[in-house]
Amino acid sequence: MNLETSAKITWCPGCGNFGILAAIKSVIQEMVENGKRPEDIVIASGIGCHAKIVDYVKVNSFYSLHGRVPPTISGIKIANPNLTVIGFAGDGDAYGEGVEHLVFSAKRNIDITMVVHNNSIYGLTTGQFSPTTPLGMKTKSTPYGNPEYPLNPIKLMLGSGATFVARTSSFDIAHIKEMMKRGIEHKGFALIDVIEPCLSFYNSTDYIRGNTYKMEHDPTNLVKAFEKANEWNYTTEGKIPLGIFYKEEKKTFEELLLKGRNPRKG
Repeated sequence: MNLETSAKITWCPGCGNFGILAAIKSVIQEMVENGKRPEDIVIASGIGCHAKIVDYVKVNSFYSLHGRVPPTISGIKIANPNLTVIGFAGDGDAYGEGVEHLVFSAKRNIDITMVVHNNSIYGLTTGQFSPTTPLGMKTKSTPYGNPEYPLNPIKLMLGSGATFVARTSSFDIAHIKEMMKRGIEHKGFALIDVIEPCLSFYNSTDYIRGNTYKMEHDPTNLVKAFEKANEWNYTTEGKIPLGIFYKEEKKTFEELLLKGRNPRKG
C-alpha cells in the first residue's frame, strides 16, 4: 500500500519526527499486509510541529485542538470500536494543555494509542519551556532559568491507571516501531513517550544518545515499573531507561460502556 501523500514535509532537517513518521508508516504497512483495511485505521494530532504527521500518512486523519487529541480519538473509538485509533501529540500538547484529558483516557482504559513527541520544549513557537523542560534551563520564556521541576509523564500515567506505558527514543526507528506495534496490539490505553531533541531550540542529542539503555524487567509488576520510572525524571543527568514500563490486561472503557448494547459495526 502506498502511504505517501502530496504534502511537502516541512520539518527541520534532522528532526526526530522523521523517525516517528517512518516507524508509523512501517507499522501501518504491516497491519494492511496482515489484513487490516486501511479505512479502519485513523490517526489524529494536536497543535505543534508533530501535528503535520497526519498530512504525511495516507489514512483517515483528524487535526484536533491543542491538548484535545485524547478526547478526539476516544470519541472516534467509542463511536466505532472496530477502528484502530492512534493519536500523536507533543509534550506541551499532551502533558500541559491536555493533561487532564490524557489522565482520564488512561483512567478509563480506552483502547487507543497515544504517541507523544517529547522535545521538552515548545518548538513550533520557537523555544518556550514545557512541562518536561529540566529545572534551571534558560528558554525564551524563562530567561533566568526554568523555576519548575519537570513532570515525569511515565509516573503520571502509571498513577492514572494506564495499562500500557512505554518510552523510546527518536534515534532508534526500529525500537519506535516495536513500541508502537506493542502499544497498538495492546487492548486498552497505551502511552508511548518518544524522547527527541529539538535541534533548533533544545538540542539534547549528545545527552540522549549517550545515556539511553534498553531495560529488562517484569512489565506486569507495577511497583517495579515505578522504580524504573524513578531512574530518570526528565533532567539533564542520569541514565534513561527505554522499553515497556508496565503492561496490564483488563476490560476497556468501550467494552464496559457498550455491554449489553449493540455497538456499531464497521
